Amino acid sequence: MHSYVGRFAPSPSGPLHFGSLVCALISFLHARQAKGQWLVRIEDVDTTRVKAGADQIILSQIIAHGMYWDGNIIYQTNRQDAYQNAVDILHKKQLIYACSCSRQAIKSKAKYYTGTCRDLHLPFKNNAIRIINTCHDCRFQDLNLGEVLVDPLFCNEDLCIQRKDGLFAYNLAVVVDDIKQNITHVVRGADLIDTTLQQRHLYYVLGENCPKYLHLPTICSEDGKKLSKQNHATAIENRRASKNLVDALTVIGMSSNSLSEKMTVEELIHWALAHWSPSLLAKRREILISAINTV
Repeated sequence: MHSYVGRFAPSPSGPLHFGSLVCALISFLHARQAKGQWLVRIEDVDTTRVKAGADQIILSQIIAHGMYWDGNIIYQTNRQDAYQNAVDILHKKQLIYACSCSRQAIKSKAKYYTGTCRDLHLPFKNNAIRIINTCHDCRFQDLNLGEVLVDPLFCNEDLCIQRKDGLFAYNLAVVVDDIKQNITHVVRGADLIDTTLQQRHLYYVLGENCPKYLHLPTICSEDGKKLSKQNHATAIENRRASKNLVDALTVIGMSSNSLSEKMTVEELIHWALAHWSPSLLAKRREILISAINTV
């Protein structure tokens, strides 16, 4: 087993934008500098958000920007049996229950789900499934941010692991897949930081060791909105790969007179691998950018 196995796991709801390029680049550099493996996984568990052909566009963007992955690409839609097996294990441990609450009903009562259905013994059919949260630790160590404190109400929430419509929830799928792929390091945006303790709890109840986490600042526009597909962030263009990489390296603190848009993609990646250090990352959850997000 490799001492370092990282991954980049995009959702095929659209092409990569600048923020997702930054995340891919940092996870790639971190893995390669550690002489580890870097895997790519297509997180299409929520089939309602999948756009036809987006996965192939994403893979072409990764390649065009000089990053290469190890092994085969996993698609979550091919892993349904594994997710069901995890639910069955939790059921046998008497750690799950059915929940009939809608998102709207939950939000109308409190900021987070408060266990309304925990003791109602509702049937699993046509209801969501939640796991009883026995974790009361609201802190974890992050490789970039140090000790992170998560809102106790959120980290103690009973996590939904299967939706009412039968689709498995992201948090269950990502943990089951990381276990399957022996992921040792998770590098991702700080917008996902609050889910970390819930995911760590899933590792615990499934009897597995947790990976290490590095949360990088979320790339946001000047108005504070995260660059995302939902917010219609501009897709990166492969023909401008060198400029995209220079902009990405600059944002993560690797600006240098040695960098030039005239360099080839291969030259830029080689330079980045020689100069990358996690210490360059800003110790905060967000970075605001302006014109760079129109790349």
